[in-house]
Amino acid sequence: MFICVFLASSQKIDPKYLTLAEEVGAELARRGHTLVSGGAKVSCMGAVTRAARAGGARTVGVIPQALVDIEVADEDSDELIVTTDMRERKGVMDARSDAFLVLPGGIGTLEELFEVWTARTIGLHDKPLVVLDPWGVYRPLRDLVDGMHEQGFTRPNVFDAISWTTTVEEAFELLEKRTTHLVPSPEELGEATAG
Repeated sequence: MFICVFLASSQKIDPKYLTLAEEVGAELARRGHTLVSGGAKVSCMGAVTRAARAGGARTVGVIPQALVDIEVADEDSDELIVTTDMRERKGVMDARSDAFLVLPGGIGTLEELFEVWTARTIGLHDKPLVVLDPWGVYRPLRDLVDGMHEQGFTRPNVFDAISWTTTVEEAFELLEKRTTHLVPSPEELGEATAG
């Protein structure tokens, strides 16, 4: 399975996030999957990719030319795809992936999470989406979406489109479960989309 991992590229974060990324890369390799990532060699992006390769996994990096130009591209990727911009990058990552795993990250990670989550909620794909959050970084986000749901701003199946976990093992079990397609009901199609 091609698993896309969204995660931090900041180099100012606690080292525990790098360790988590390494654990994810090692487990991905142990289970025989291929890694799809943002194609950078820095921070958690680099950590997950190096660990995956060290375990024998194939790695596919997708990175915009602007980041290649500032020398953060992971040139050791088995396949490095250079895109014209961030929008194309996300499209390629989505197309190349069978499932999505989200680790703690910044606003870029949030953007990727919301795009995949929204698309799954409205039935544009049926790929598993799992958030691995051992330290509760995304707890405020979950509370926010809970409140939005209570006020009718999200579709009823918004929570069916995503799984939350705190352990690497459970994250991969959920990804491999290959959850079923979420088809919006006619009533839901008449509602405003999440976002």
